[in-house]
Amino acid sequence: MSKQDTNFTHADLNQNLQTSPGSFVLIDRKDVNDEKIERKAKTFWQDAWLQLKANKAAIVGLIGLVLLVIMAFVGPMISGHTYRAQNIDHANLPPKIEVLKNVSFLPFDGKDKDNFDVYANRNIKESYWFGTDKLGRDLFTRVWKGTQVSILVGVVAAFLDVLFGITYGAISGFFGGRVDTVMQRIIEVIASVPNLIIMILFVIVFDASIITIILAMCLTGWIGMSRIVRGQFLKLKNQEFVMASRTLGASNSSLIFKHILPNTLGPIIVTAMFSVPGAIFFEAFLSFIGLGIPAPATSLGSLVNDGRKMLLIHPYQMFIPSFVLSFLILCFYLFGDGVRDAFDPKMRK
Repeated sequence: MSKQDTNFTHADLNQNLQTSPGSFVLIDRKDVNDEKIERKAKTFWQDAWLQLKANKAAIVGLIGLVLLVIMAFVGPMISGHTYRAQNIDHANLPPKIEVLKNVSFLPFDGKDKDNFDVYANRNIKESYWFGTDKLGRDLFTRVWKGTQVSILVGVVAAFLDVLFGITYGAISGFFGGRVDTVMQRIIEVIASVPNLIIMILFVIVFDASIITIILAMCLTGWIGMSRIVRGQFLKLKNQEFVMASRTLGASNSSLIFKHILPNTLGPIIVTAMFSVPGAIFFEAFLSFIGLGIPAPATSLGSLVNDGRKMLLIHPYQMFIPSFVLSFLILCFYLFGDGVRDAFDPKMRK
C-alpha cells in the first residue's frame, strides 16, 4: 500500500469517527451489570465453612456430636438417679420407657429375653430407660456420665497434644540444622517404644484417675502433631513474606507465632479433630482392660467391660454403651473428614 493510500485511509477513518452525539445510545447500567460474571470475595475461613456445609456427612456428624455433648451433661440430671446410687432390689432390670413399651420391635418394654415382665414380677413402679446393672445402678445415668468423662478425656488430651506438638514442631522446623536433628532423634527414640506399652506402664505405676489417663495418652500423642507442624514450618520459613518480615527486623518469636503459625492452622485443626476420637478410643481401651477410671466413677469403656460379663444373660448392659461409644467415635470421624476436605484446596468446588 502506498503512502497516499495510507493517508487517505486515515483521513477517511477520522471523518467517520466525527459523528454527532446523537449517534450514541446510552444503555441502562443494570444491563451492563447483568453481563458481569463474578462473585463476592470470600475469606479462607468463609470458603471453608461453605465447603463444610455442603458436606452432608460432616453435618450429620456435627449434629450427632452436638446431641451427644448435650446428653452427656444433661442426661445425668433428668433421670432422677445418680451414677453412684445402688439398689440391689432393682438389680438387672431391663430397659423400660413407658411411651415405647407397646412398640413391639423396640426393646423398651421392661421384659427380658424370655418375654417375662420383670418390673411387674418385682412390683417396681418406676422405670429405668436403659435398665440397671448388677448393683441396681441406673444405666441411663451411668452411660451419659461415662460419655461425659470420655469426651472430657478426649478433648483435654487432644488439646495438650496440640499445645505441646505445635511448640515442639515449630521450634524444630523453624531453627533447623543441629537443633532439628537433635529434636528429631529424640522423637525417634520415643516413637520406637509402642505407645500402648508406655500408657499401660504409666497407669500401673501411678494411681488410675482421669489426670493419670490424660497424661499417659499425652506421653506419645503429641508426636504426630509435631511432625505435621515441623513439615509446615520447613515449607513456609523460606517464603517471601517471612524473609520480608525478617528483613524488617521481626524477632524469631514474631516470625513463628505471627507469620508462620497462622498459615499452618488448617493442617493443625484437621489433625486435632482426628486426635479426639483416637484419645477416646484409647481411654475406652484402658478402661476395658481394667486400667481406667476406678469405681464408682465410670466411662464408656468400663461400662462395656461390665456389660461383657453379663452378655449372655443381660446383653443390653453391653450393647447400649457400645452403641453410644461407636456413635460418638463415628460422629467425630465424619465431622473430621468434612473438616479435612474443607481445608484442602484440592477438594474445593
